[in-house]
Amino acid sequence: MCEIMRSLVILSLLCYWVYMATHSLKSSISVASQSTEGTLFVNGTAAIGFIDDDFVCATIDWWPPQKCDYGTCSWGSASLLNLDLDNAILLNAIKAFSPLKIRLGGTLQDKVIYQTEESQQPSTSFLKDGSELFGFTQGYLPMSRWDQLNIFFKKTGAVVIFGLNALRGRTISSQGAAVGAWNSSNAESLIRYTVKKGYRIHGWELGNELSGNGVGTRVAAGQYASDTKSLQSIVQNVYAGFEAKPQVLAPGGFFDENWFTEFIHKTPQSLQVVTHHIYNLGPGSAGDLIQKILDPSVLDGISQTFKSLQSLLEKSNTPAVAWVGESGGAYNSGHNLVTNAFVFSFWYLDQLGMSASYDTKTYCRQTLIGGNYGLLDTNTFVPNPDYYSALLWHRLMGNKVLSTSFPGTKKLRAYAHCSKKTGITVLLINLDSNTKVQVRVSTESPGKLSYLNFQGLRGSKASQNVREEYHLTAKDGDLHSKVMLLNGKALSVDSSGNIPALEPITVGSSNPTTVAPLSIVFVHIPGITVPACK
Repeated sequence: MCEIMRSLVILSLLCYWVYMATHSLKSSISVASQSTEGTLFVNGTAAIGFIDDDFVCATIDWWPPQKCDYGTCSWGSASLLNLDLDNAILLNAIKAFSPLKIRLGGTLQDKVIYQTEESQQPSTSFLKDGSELFGFTQGYLPMSRWDQLNIFFKKTGAVVIFGLNALRGRTISSQGAAVGAWNSSNAESLIRYTVKKGYRIHGWELGNELSGNGVGTRVAAGQYASDTKSLQSIVQNVYAGFEAKPQVLAPGGFFDENWFTEFIHKTPQSLQVVTHHIYNLGPGSAGDLIQKILDPSVLDGISQTFKSLQSLLEKSNTPAVAWVGESGGAYNSGHNLVTNAFVFSFWYLDQLGMSASYDTKTYCRQTLIGGNYGLLDTNTFVPNPDYYSALLWHRLMGNKVLSTSFPGTKKLRAYAHCSKKTGITVLLINLDSNTKVQVRVSTESPGKLSYLNFQGLRGSKASQNVREEYHLTAKDGDLHSKVMLLNGKALSVDSSGNIPALEPITVGSSNPTTVAPLSIVFVHIPGITVPACK
């Protein structure tokens, strides 16, 4: 009897274990990612846009440590005046781009005095004062610091754009507008000093966020056009005899169609670059930033700005091109563990892809370092995830932009360029948290389907029968993580501050690309030649 009872107990336990195992399996299947598939159509007939080879750009700002937002002070020693130029990670991070465009400027640039005269004594810069415009007193740039910055930029190979003080000489009216002509004497003194010292500046930009309604104050479009002509005249005179002269950029503000239309029409030959700023996610304090970042309709919202500016330039009698001169997504210094974490690469890379498709030539990220949206950590200088996203873009995406169409899920964002190597590079961004997407690529129209892995490849070399993939994911699947995985391996600098190698995995061309939920993939297809890329 005991043996029978023992057998029944064992049988019951076995049944329980089988039940639990089966239940667990069903549970894991129920929460496992769903899967969908589709074909990405790449139109390789002709390019729809052309970007600069050094399309990726980052900013260095003027904000002092006392700059605080929503109770958080996130700038530390990341200002042009106090940034540690001897930091090995900073040096290597810039050199890795060969070159990186760097825009020097921001809100406080319109309160900077350049101490070009030997008699001028260094003064305390940017003291916090709520009664002052932008909340700080005037700042001062000693020429000794300007020398240090230029020596550093030469060492790193950076391409430098400097934002000039455009409020010099103006007064603020009772309506909040900045009135009067720009006093260019101090700016001209800096430019002449720069030329005398042999420092190379790619562009001089006039002002920061003074267009349209402005931020803090504003300047009328007609006056701004006149001031831009003055800057162009200074550049032509000071650089007389130089074969290559710096570009003149303006206005460095938020796009206002009426204001920009008047400004561009009144500067037909005085302006080489039209710069505008983007903070389309709202304030850094917003609690729904991640929801916005992962919402295709929010991401698409800014496309109208790109489209309108592209159309305006095409219709105007101007050789000027469009740049995004500053973009941090969420204004007032961003949001810690969002705009400096893995999740922000969804927004950032989508911005790069979208802006390029509207013929934007350069895209400057706020910031290289400083605030909660830096490519580098403000305190440690360690690269944040977006740094690696930017570096991969820079190395893989060539200057010819190709049109794409993906008829499947709207949560898959796709962009394509002629590769900087050979063939084409495709960028795939999966915003879906529960669905992996199997993607095949075709250069034929939907009615003439021909996958690259079959008829698109030419020759019989092994290298032409494979592609290179760079899969980007968050450590432990945590979107707030500041550690990015490349093909499953964490990216980090070594003890000497060297930037890690960004190595792809090699995949046979007969297989589709698998884009995991909440992941990003760069796909380099070397064996395809399309007319646009010849």
